[in-house]
Amino acid sequence: MVLVVGVYVVGGNLAGGAGRGGVGLAKGAVPAAYQTLVQRWGNLCPALNPALLAAQLYQESGFNPEARSPAAAQGIAQFIPGTWNTHGIDGDGDGDRDVWDPNDAIPSAASYDCELAKYVKDVPGNLTRNMLASYNAGAYAVIRYGGVPPYAETQNYVRTILTLAESFAAPVTRVDPSKQAAAAISYAQSKLGTPYLWGGEGTPEQGGRFDCSGLTQAAYASVGVTLPRVANDQYNAGPHPKRDELLPGDLVFFSDDLTNSRAIRHVGVYVGGGYMIDAPRTGAVIRFDPIDTPDYFGATRVTEDGAKALPTRV
Repeated sequence: MVLVVGVYVVGGNLAGGAGRGGVGLAKGAVPAAYQTLVQRWGNLCPALNPALLAAQLYQESGFNPEARSPAAAQGIAQFIPGTWNTHGIDGDGDGDRDVWDPNDAIPSAASYDCELAKYVKDVPGNLTRNMLASYNAGAYAVIRYGGVPPYAETQNYVRTILTLAESFAAPVTRVDPSKQAAAAISYAQSKLGTPYLWGGEGTPEQGGRFDCSGLTQAAYASVGVTLPRVANDQYNAGPHPKRDELLPGDLVFFSDDLTNSRAIRHVGVYVGGGYMIDAPRTGAVIRFDPIDTPDYFGATRVTEDGAKALPTRV
């Protein structure tokens, strides 16, 4: 099989903000219940865009409005009580500010980002990077150091959010493919005929058997790329090519809810010609299957940076 060359980058300049309509959201990347909110409030100021706001929400809570952290952070945007008391807004105009209500919490997250951008607007360097650094380390540190401060945690946070944003933005421009794609396909192909096992990760104790996301995880692990264990988190490991832009090595996803990436239930490795290698279900073996089915959700072009940026707790 010939590996076709080509890949995609996202629309707009994510690092430069490109707010107010410059960046669209990838199909289904944000759950439908929150997509309108993220698209609207992600364009609140030039330093922000919907993909960045989506990346922050995913990093903080995995779009879970009931999320709680050991540090007392609350809701979909993970505000701690003190920050919420100061920066929470009544986003839906119903007369209260409820940290557990995404209609308030998502607008508040965007508003807080844009407040931070105002604080550091005169600091040298990229405004979006400085805004994200302020979110992590505080605006004072960004002002003090004249840009992103030399803190490993803050530098990693800025890099992580900008990378994650690529998996939430609609891709429009062709670039180079993943160098690992061909080897990932080769690994998956070597497992053809292996019986399916729910929860299987290919260990000796499991007889070398896999489930769907265990197979895709192992295929990319074989080339040094660490993916999350479950399919709906693997979806955020890179940008999302359209159906007619697929290349061998892309991961392809399936869901009963085509509006919500968090509802994805199956994944395979695309090999070209409308087919994938997948571990389909109990009683079946790893095999070639067509991807053009009613439950086809979309695809991800896995990148090393995209995989590294994924939060391990989601």
